[in-house]
Amino acid sequence: MLKFNKSLEQFTIACQLVRWTVIIIPVALVVGSLVALFLWLLDYVTHFRWEHPWLLYLLPIAGIGIYFLYNKLGGTSEKGNNLIMDEIHEPGGGVPARMAPLVLLTTILTHLFGGSAGREGTAVQIGGSMAGLLGRWMRLSPGDVRILLMTGIAAGFGAVFGTPLTGTVFALEVLAIGVIRYDALVPCLIAAVFADWVCSAWGIHHTHYQILFSPDTPFDYLLLAKVIVAGIAFGLAGFLFSTCMHQIKKYSKQFIRPAWLIPVVGGLIIIAFCRVLGTEDYTGLGVLSKDPGGVSIVNAFKDIEISRWAWLWKLLFTAITLAMGFKGGEVTPLFFIGAALGHTIAVLVGAPVDLFAGIGFIAVFAGATNTPIACTLMGVELFGTSNVLYFAVACFTAYYFSGHSGIYSAQRLGVSKKWE
Repeated sequence: MLKFNKSLEQFTIACQLVRWTVIIIPVALVVGSLVALFLWLLDYVTHFRWEHPWLLYLLPIAGIGIYFLYNKLGGTSEKGNNLIMDEIHEPGGGVPARMAPLVLLTTILTHLFGGSAGREGTAVQIGGSMAGLLGRWMRLSPGDVRILLMTGIAAGFGAVFGTPLTGTVFALEVLAIGVIRYDALVPCLIAAVFADWVCSAWGIHHTHYQILFSPDTPFDYLLLAKVIVAGIAFGLAGFLFSTCMHQIKKYSKQFIRPAWLIPVVGGLIIIAFCRVLGTEDYTGLGVLSKDPGGVSIVNAFKDIEISRWAWLWKLLFTAITLAMGFKGGEVTPLFFIGAALGHTIAVLVGAPVDLFAGIGFIAVFAGATNTPIACTLMGVELFGTSNVLYFAVACFTAYYFSGHSGIYSAQRLGVSKKWE
């Protein structure tokens, strides 16, 4: 009888997986396609801005437009990723379908006119809003909608970076510090893989990053010590970014009235910084630079000279852009901050530049989002397995030294980082 019950249990699980696959495929198709459209538009407007640098001076006006779009049409969409996370924690009013077109349009506007922002936030919001819409159409229970929203996060993240395994674990890990729940494990994996396939099928190609360094010995104690020190710096950089974001947003609302003036001031600050620095390398995504020798994520992996303070400038540009009303994600700028900081540390301590740019790329992200396991897996998906030990050490160290802060205010504390 016991064997029969176990067999029945496995049959029930198999039926559940089939059911979820049927539910998730439409989500993955829609999200993967929208993310592909978003990435194509993003690439187009980036190159268009490079060809028309005067567009930067219209950034304050674009900020006004973005403010009124959300003020008149946004509703709860203004909360962005935090709304999706809140709905997963405690189902309430739901995630509105309007979130997807709004965040797609306003992120494109931010990049077109020179704001410093990323793409993960947009992709996750597209995923969450489309998952919420399909959940309402299918009349799913609140518990099922919760899982479907998590698959939307996984699908958006996996498709936008071409890292489905990372997207899966990120969706499970980002909700609470120190806790991973496995109830949505397979649905998230299915969603991330299918959405990535769909995005690729549209002809979207992701940037290829390469770490040429390969350890000569199985274990280099001196290099490991340098990685630990760098991991501390990466965690502190993640903490600094999160703190700047929250404080700029807080004081902007407190001291700048009326509210529509906040993005105007933010846009003017970005323009002023560009003129003072004499470069626009810190605007936009930062994956590539208009100048082949400029500061960018790709160039941070090369053994060339870049500004030692490039990471800090990108941090300030992005914190001002996103905290003062413009739209986009935080993750790609965090990649820039980490890669540039890693490059600087490598030069200072005599370490491989490409390795430290790579571990900075993932570790600052790990510290700012409190997702060390997902970020370690991202290192494997992007850079291969040769240096996985260094990836893990850097990400885990950054996770602890970033404290309990994070870029997502809706992220809850599951397990404290302090040992009691």
